[in-house]
Amino acid sequence: LKARLLEARRRDFCPAQSVSYVNTDPLLVVEGRGARLIDERGRSFLDTRNNVAHVGHAHPAVAAAVAAQVSTLNTNTRYLHPTVCELARRLLDTMPAPLRDGVVFFVNSGSEANDLALRLARAANTRGASRCLVVEHAYHGHTSAVIGLSPYKFDHRSFGGRGQPEWVTKCPAPDLFRGPHRGADAGRRYAEAVAEACAAEGEGGVCAFFIESGMSVAGVLLPPAGYLASCYEAVRAAGGVCVADEVQTGLGRFGTCWWGFEQQGVVPDIVTMGKPMGNGMPLAAVVATRRGSDAFSAG
Repeated sequence: LKARLLEARRRDFCPAQSVSYVNTDPLLVVEGRGARLIDERGRSFLDTRNNVAHVGHAHPAVAAAVAAQVSTLNTNTRYLHPTVCELARRLLDTMPAPLRDGVVFFVNSGSEANDLALRLARAANTRGASRCLVVEHAYHGHTSAVIGLSPYKFDHRSFGGRGQPEWVTKCPAPDLFRGPHRGADAGRRYAEAVAEACAAEGEGGVCAFFIESGMSVAGVLLPPAGYLASCYEAVRAAGGVCVADEVQTGLGRFGTCWWGFEQQGVVPDIVTMGKPMGNGMPLAAVVATRRGSDAFSAG
């Protein structure tokens, strides 16, 4: 069976949709329970790869809630329904002010969330700036727009060195392990690159600064103390908004706080979430300040 499935994948799928461990013995996964995956032979593997099963595979409460809902109603949010309003309020209540008094957009993935965040940032910019700042190795999704915000993608050799959009500036990742700054002043020194990128735009200013509150594909990097506060100050002084990508760090994953940005003592203008919000179901969200959402709705 495994050989037939691998043949079917190679025949019917683009090679860019890779299969893990194909060079040795690809897994044929038939079940997931908690933090473990089970193959067709009944072997159990600790799942260190999936990032969307936030409370574990086949969590009974999640499975029961999904089964009950899809057997009752599955529609979009243009109609009134108590559940969507309750979820929005509960989500806002986890946020610090002024986000707590902001608005929620429900979407289906982290990619869509960051794509919408870019649209919100552009709408809110009073200077007409388009310049967006990101950090090296960042990954914010795979729509056409947010690939442009993702050096992890646009620096790939398949782009032939032409992947970075003109409107994007790439700043050094605040890497305390392999980067040039590793001392007590690392936060300030890495933030200087962001401040310099803002200054380079002059009176035109910048549109947005996108950063994962803890960088995943960049090597599981946590920003050094003071880094985000200094970056946010520079970006806001240049007229930009600060976007916290919480797709892989939010919803309590840091253990001591609900949102990763809280560890840095900052409050972003926009927060994005991905499918971990729905434990892998196509449910994600964007939370934005009311000022940002008002500019978007007026546009």
